[in-house]
Amino acid sequence: MVIIIEDAMPAEVIQMLGRAGAKGIIRVKCRVADGKDKGKILTRNVIGPLKLGDFVRLRETEIESAGGGRRR
Repeated sequence: MVIIIEDAMPAEVIQMLGRAGAKGIIRVKCRVADGKDKGKILTRNVIGPLKLGDFVRLRETEIESAGGGRRR
């Protein structure tokens, strides 16, 4: 299934930081490839199969993913 989002910005996955939960969520660093924040590096949580160099579509590029998911 492919979902097309018109106002989303493409971003390239440049580093995989690890898993964040039991549902296949992966924390990644990605570089925004277009728009006003072009070149900005963000940390995001992504669901689904992914590898370095893949492109993801980000709906917003202002806020980074919160926390490291560390347990106390």
